[in-house]
Amino acid sequence: MFHPKGPSLRELLYQGFQSVERGYDLLAPKFEYTPFRTPEAVVASSLLLAGADRSVDSALDICCGTGAGMRHLRPLCRERVVGLDVSQGMLDEARRQLADTPGEALLEFVRGDALAPPWREEFDLVTSFGAFGHIPEVDEPRFVEGIHQVLRPGGRFLFVTSDEPSRLRPGYWMARAFNAAMRVRNALWSPPFVMYYLTFLLPRARSLLEAQGFQVEVHRDVLPAPFDRYGLCVVIATRS
Repeated sequence: MFHPKGPSLRELLYQGFQSVERGYDLLAPKFEYTPFRTPEAVVASSLLLAGADRSVDSALDICCGTGAGMRHLRPLCRERVVGLDVSQGMLDEARRQLADTPGEALLEFVRGDALAPPWREEFDLVTSFGAFGHIPEVDEPRFVEGIHQVLRPGGRFLFVTSDEPSRLRPGYWMARAFNAAMRVRNALWSPPFVMYYLTFLLPRARSLLEAQGFQVEVHRDVLPAPFDRYGLCVVIATRS
């Protein structure tokens, strides 16, 4: 559908009627050939703001998928890079793809819930790329609490988001229509598949982070074309 090596429309429809975990287990071998993977340029450019190589002890990538973020985190870290994901299939694919990734930091792949991370004050840097659609809005405060929990004092949470798009743009209404269709699907079919657009946007994301005690910096105009035209920005929230 998107690429000769990517999933067909039939495969995507079938996966969409599974649970999030099962759906991504099925999608994992072909995930790199879909538009759902955060573009390499976005990941690489945003992590330039995290510091120089070997400037971080330990990092955690939440909802790591097939390892796009971990690939760029490893050179930054001296000790360990951990990927957390609910899908074992995605973790297995990440392990395979990152086998020869440059860097000396230990790579760890942990299956678990982004809303209940099993660490406390163990990381200097937390990232998450392209995963906020899987966090229901009602659970966003809990998500932020979990990030605060795993970061050491002075640790940073780095992610890419945007302001809510204008209602005059067709993309806004396309996203709202998709969200409405997904809510109908989840009301009629079990297990639910949690995937929504226009989530964890500014200013709501900033308010949630500041309520948890983070100091928030918003970096605009730091991503390359064509992503600079989409209103994307890099947010760095530092735990006090």
